[in-house]
Amino acid sequence: MTDPYALLGVARTATPDEIRKAYRRLAKTLHPDLNPGDKSAEARFKAVAGAYDLLSDAAKRQRFDSGEIDATGAERPRQRFYKDFAAGADGDDRYRSRSGFADFADTNDIFAELLRRQAENARRAAGADVHYRLAIALPDAINGATQRLTLPNGNVIDVVIPPGIQDGQILRLRGKGEASPGEGPAGDALIELTIAPHPLFERRGDDIYVELPISLGEAVLGARIKAPTPSGPVMLTVPKGSNTGAILRLKGKGAPRAVGRGDAFITLKVVLPPAPDAALEAFVSGWAPGGEYDPRKDMGL
Repeated sequence: MTDPYALLGVARTATPDEIRKAYRRLAKTLHPDLNPGDKSAEARFKAVAGAYDLLSDAAKRQRFDSGEIDATGAERPRQRFYKDFAAGADGDDRYRSRSGFADFADTNDIFAELLRRQAENARRAAGADVHYRLAIALPDAINGATQRLTLPNGNVIDVVIPPGIQDGQILRLRGKGEASPGEGPAGDALIELTIAPHPLFERRGDDIYVELPISLGEAVLGARIKAPTPSGPVMLTVPKGSNTGAILRLKGKGAPRAVGRGDAFITLKVVLPPAPDAALEAFVSGWAPGGEYDPRKDMGL
């Protein structure tokens, strides 16, 4: 069994903080999520994790350093001394008694029991967890959805996405991992969700931001128009004299949270017709704004 200190690349005198830093450094390069399909990296990651589990526990580390347990955490058979073999030819067994070292006669039984327990634990051990990434649309992350995921073995599972899920959150599907090598339960499937960018919506925490184009007439005269939200379009009142950059708030049209929902913020953008409009040009040519009107007066020009 490989020495856990050697696995982590630290000295036997390493502090707990040095051990923790060494483990994190190795985990960042060996984690199965970063090495999909690489069995060698997966095996090294498991070995490193086992070494850290042993050395990060002060009691286990002390017992390992003193030789009481091995690198797996299993008890080592206690060493037998000369007194256990020193009975004389005349039957003089001066070193044996009900106290002291007499109970070493049962060492083999103890070791056999340890092996039996290890075998029983291995038989009942759960299968390995499997890790997947799943890209979802922003509206599905906000409203919730069910999405199918095809596994490498061809099996298909339905992933239920809770409303309000955040980018990078992990869903655990019990029993959808690898089968147990013995009689234990199957492992779990760990699904890391990534939210794909949306062409209309931007999410900031539990709030949603949308840029909404409006016509010149709607900006000047005001209007009732439809505005998109992740849960569907809603009617929005554009006030008279609205400018590009004006922000209107739709309360409760954002993502779900612990209590209530976030809001949707609509940023207005005045957009002229894509092609020249003779009527509009004629109107603007005859329009004379008031003397106080100068859109650039605050720029010092």
